[in-house]
Amino acid sequence: MTCWHNPRCSKSRQGLALLQEHGAAVEVRRYLDDPPTIEELRAVLARLGLEPVAMMRTGEARFRELGLSRDSDPETLLGAMAENPILIERPIAIARDRAVIGRPPEALLALVDAPQG
Repeated sequence: MTCWHNPRCSKSRQGLALLQEHGAAVEVRRYLDDPPTIEELRAVLARLGLEPVAMMRTGEARFRELGLSRDSDPETLLGAMAENPILIERPIAIARDRAVIGRPPEALLALVDAPQG
């Protein structure tokens, strides 16, 4: 399992700790230092089953600075996340064909408790 993690975020730290406490083998990706590509973002969105805006921190100042809105074109939002990873919601855990946004952090446990297929 991979966890897109921001160590400065308390919810991200809580989510990572929960995964580890439940025995998940977690590879940590500090996505602010190692931003995902647009292709990686698309793959995670497909696993999440969500539109790009649903995995964005729309309250982040950078979101407004870029002139983005919840109605912005999905491709524009993908590009914004690739270029400004601070806009990506955190944490996100990815395991095989599924992904979960850790808001609340306990949501990540769905990947630990679910059969891996």
